[in-house]
This record gives sequence, structure tokens and C-alpha cells, in this order.
Amino acid sequence: MTALALKITSAIFYAVCSILIVVLNKIVLTSYRFPSFQFLAIGQMVASLLVLGISNQLGLITFPGFNKDVFKKVFPLPLLYFLNLVSGLGSTQSLNLPMFTVLRRFSILFTMVGEYFVLKQKASVKVQLSVYCMLIGAVVAASRDFAFDLNGYIMIMINNLMTAANGVYIKKKLESKDLGQYGLIFYNSLFMLAPALCWSISTGDMKLAYTYTRWEDMTFVGMFLVACIFGFVLNYSSVLCTNYNSALTTTIVGCLKNVLVTYCGMLIGGDYKFDWINFLGLNISIAGSIFYSYVGLTEKQPSSTRQSASFKA
Repeated sequence: MTALALKITSAIFYAVCSILIVVLNKIVLTSYRFPSFQFLAIGQMVASLLVLGISNQLGLITFPGFNKDVFKKVFPLPLLYFLNLVSGLGSTQSLNLPMFTVLRRFSILFTMVGEYFVLKQKASVKVQLSVYCMLIGAVVAASRDFAFDLNGYIMIMINNLMTAANGVYIKKKLESKDLGQYGLIFYNSLFMLAPALCWSISTGDMKLAYTYTRWEDMTFVGMFLVACIFGFVLNYSSVLCTNYNSALTTTIVGCLKNVLVTYCGMLIGGDYKFDWINFLGLNISIAGSIFYSYVGLTEKQPSSTRQSASFKA
């Protein structure tokens, strides 16, 4: 396969995975009314551990083995990773896809602010304008969200903060880079699995998952397993796209796929309630996303700045 073909196929692969993981999570949590997003998060962590662990043993990938310094190298990334995953799934369960996608734009603002104060990197005027356009659209859409769910809004804002903190902290904690992307994914899942299980059991969430009535439905079980595996596949596709293209391309692909998710989300899950003002806000935010992608293609910026943006896609 030629270099150009690898670039194109890896970008398409990432775009498809990005869309599918959102749709799969939404189907499991909303269409099937699965009551436990915590349990789904645990399933995605277990899937990452199994896939990466087996692949490492077979020599398909490599990452450093466990030692006493690993925890110090990655902390607090496991905590940020877990909170990011759980809050993301929680908000997916509570919000319709168009509002979920639009409100996720706030993670760009939080990342931009974090980069300015922590990394001393200032976004260009064009980038700032595109971000503000996205946020204005999100506010307009939220003002007429007739499916408003306070818990969902709180969860999505926590998710945005965790996404931004995760992206900024990975860049700042340079010593963790010797673990590689696969090592970070593996040890993030490993260190947070036990606390996640304890939390799920103590809150009664595990019981909700265990007593769910559709575990004998093979269609649901298959969908649940695919959603777990795709939690890892999404991370892998992001690495692949960045490797064959660039972090900039990954960011732009992630931004553009949100346009498709927004419109398709009006038909998926059955929880979107149409309103003209809400629809206008969604389109304003989408216009900001397209402008943001255009700026990314035409404006040269430091690669480190763009790398952080890839965490929000």
C-alpha cells in the first residue's frame, strides 16, 4: 500500500471509528435503556486491557512492562482518563446526540484556556473566533433544548474539563512518554479498574447492571461487546491516523465527523425534540466547526498545540 493510500485509509478509519463509538454507546445506553454507564466504562477498560495485553504477548505491539516507577510516571492520568470516560458515557446516556456533540465544543475552550495558563501557548485570533462561534451556537441550542437534563449537562461539562485536563497534562508530563501511547492506554485502564469496580459496587450501579433484564438478548449482548471493544479501537485509530498523517489531520477529521454525528443524532436514540431555535444553534456551532477545520488546513501552528486538540475529538 502506498504512503498516500495509508494516509487516506487511516483518516477514514479514524472518522468511521469516531462516529461508531458515539452511536454504539448511544444505542446501548438509550435505545436499549441499559441502566449502568459505569459498567459500560468498566467493560471498555477490560477490553483495552485484554486487547493490548494479548497483542503485547504476541509481539504485535510493544510497551514497557510493569515496574515500581510506572504509577509515578502516569499519575494522575489514570484518574483523568477514568473521569473522562465515565462522564462521557454518563452524558451520552442523558443527552440527545446533537446536544451532546455541540456541548462537547466547550472542551476546546477549556483546552485553549489550559494551554494558555499551563503551557503558555496562545491560540491565533482565527482559532479563537471559530471556537467562540461554536460556543455561541451551543448556547443558542441549549436555550431551547426541550429534552433538557440537568444531570446530563453537569456530566458533559465535567467531561469537557477532564478532556482538556487530560490533553494538557499529557503534554506537560513529558516523562510518561517513554511508555508510549499503548502503554498509557494499558496502564490507565489497569490502575483504574479496581477503583472503578469498587465504586460501581458501592453505589449499587453493579447491581443495576447485573439485574438488567436483557442479558439473554444476544443482539444486546453483541452490541454491548462491540461498544466495549470499540472503546479501544477508537484510541488505536487515533494513533494510526496521527502516525500516517499528523495530529492536525486527526483534529480536523474529528471535527468534521461531529457534523455528521450531529445530523444523524437527530434520528438515533429517539430523544431529540426538534425546535427551530435549537436547530439554528446547532447549525451555528457546526459552521464554527467547519471554520475551525478550515483554519487548521490553512494556518501553520505549533504541532504541540494541535496535538492537544486531538484529545477532544
